Amino acid sequence: MSKKTFDFSGYATRVDLKCSDGAIIREDAFKHQNGETVPLVWQHLHNGPENILGHAMLEHRKDGVYAYASFNDSEQGRNAKELVRHGDVKALSIYANKLVRRGVDVLHGAIREVSLVLSGANPGAYIDNVVIAHGDSYETSEDEAIIYTGLSFEIQAETIEHADDSKEPDMAEKTVGDIFETLTEEQKNVVYYMIGEALSEAGADDEAEHSAFYENDDYISHNDGEETITMTRNVFESLAHGTPMDEGLTLSHSDIKSIFADGERKNSLKEAVIAHATTYGIENIDMLFPDAKTVGNRPEFIKRRTEWVASVLNDTHHSPFSRIKTILADITEDDARAKGYIKASMKKEEWFTLAKRVTTPQTVYKKQKLDRNDILDITDFDVVIWVKEEMRLMLDEEIAAAALVGDGRSAGDPDKIKSPSPNADGEGIRAIALDASYYAYKVEWAAADADDIPFVDRVMTSLVDYTGSGSPKLYTSPQILAGLLVERDTLGRRMYSSRAELATAMGVSAIVDIPASILARANFQTTEGAVTTTHSLKGIVANLRDYTFGSDAGGKTTLFDDFDIDFNQQKYLLEARLSGTLTKPFSAATLWENSVN
Repeated sequence: MSKKTFDFSGYATRVDLKCSDGAIIREDAFKHQNGETVPLVWQHLHNGPENILGHAMLEHRKDGVYAYASFNDSEQGRNAKELVRHGDVKALSIYANKLVRRGVDVLHGAIREVSLVLSGANPGAYIDNVVIAHGDSYETSEDEAIIYTGLSFEIQAETIEHADDSKEPDMAEKTVGDIFETLTEEQKNVVYYMIGEALSEAGADDEAEHSAFYENDDYISHNDGEETITMTRNVFESLAHGTPMDEGLTLSHSDIKSIFADGERKNSLKEAVIAHATTYGIENIDMLFPDAKTVGNRPEFIKRRTEWVASVLNDTHHSPFSRIKTILADITEDDARAKGYIKASMKKEEWFTLAKRVTTPQTVYKKQKLDRNDILDITDFDVVIWVKEEMRLMLDEEIAAAALVGDGRSAGDPDKIKSPSPNADGEGIRAIALDASYYAYKVEWAAADADDIPFVDRVMTSLVDYTGSGSPKLYTSPQILAGLLVERDTLGRRMYSSRAELATAMGVSAIVDIPASILARANFQTTEGAVTTTHSLKGIVANLRDYTFGSDAGGKTTLFDDFDIDFNQQKYLLEARLSGTLTKPFSAATLWENSVN
């Protein structure tokens, strides 16, 4: 390795120390990471780039993993460097995952970062956040682990040169060990078992606590005298028809070496073993290879982007009353104007009208059921929590969409979330996009004229009639937003360097992405004579503080669960009973593009 200047060094972790959960980090657990560089982090915080203080180069030693750390030139890095120099911070720990364990021994893992910590906690070591049962078999955990050793480090002020014993082997001359390192952890465990069985058949001492296989100076641990893999039958001791295996078909040490040599030529151990299957009498060879594993510990949802949902629900006003009444007084007519007085003439009273509307609540719900047997049988993850998360996610999305554009279902659909008629009393959640012009006024243009006035200018001019609270936001689709951000001037330069700059140019405080499929729920058609016009919603300009959700429970969403004894089913109901409406006149502008079919 090349020389590298570092700021301090110390043990990131030590081997043969018993952790508080009984686990013991063994000597070569992180040997494969000798010479690797990982981030240097503050207190294992991964929620922002400001927590990265620099990097650390790992060095494998017999007694642990030694780290040579260097700070970056960020403000946080310089601050941390001063803390270390002054002696205020003296301890390191590591964050690792993909831990391979046999019994209490941690045999393998992957160090993802080294952290400066305020305290190494207890002397010796302990592990946080590892959820894995101790047993005698090899187990791989996807859970995160934070391993503390309670060791202090030393400040360095020199340049070191690491030994170049980690030089990468010539790819044209791969060793058996190189081939072995290409295997997954589960495949390695199978190889361990195969080698142990082969050596046992060749007369190896069954009582030995440790045996090994050497090839080109690569060491592979394979057996510690304990059963590490449970098998229902020995595939090495039977033929296809259940007859005893002949002596000539015994899988010996030399046979194993032959398979590995063939694997080196084929660059695939699996293909080599399969190729030798008939020769050595291995029936159902696929039993030796691992089953497919789920990435992550639970299914991922295929869903629309939902970041906008929280923005909508958090920006709206929430009333503890489910029945919302709004009263408007129109003082724009001439009869409401102040008048001049002429001597000896009679003064006239002003006159204006009042208009009211009432919005009453509707129940919005999500219902689901699970068979109790399924709940008990699914052990890889908590399926109940997973289902409840889905219910809450979809309920919140539907309520937020109903407030902006409606639910998109036809008027006769029994599942429809109602949006009352704009100028009448009614129950449900009034959609801003379809509300009366007194509350949400329309800005329309023909599709054929779309290029005449830029969309940015249309948004800006729509604010002329806006009388809502404070500065509004623009709710539009990601496609429209992306099109605006990639616009270029005549010199090929981007018109807007960021969303914030674009928002400023349009006169709004922020831009919120709404999936195009959600906005399209508000689209509608009108027919006049033989001409049909499609009205497509392109955006909404509003400050949602002027939109009120009303509920007698303060907008609380309630979860009910019940067990059906007759059908052995657990049933879940998530529901909210609420109303919703704009409460200020001219507090929203809706942007429409009209095209003639």
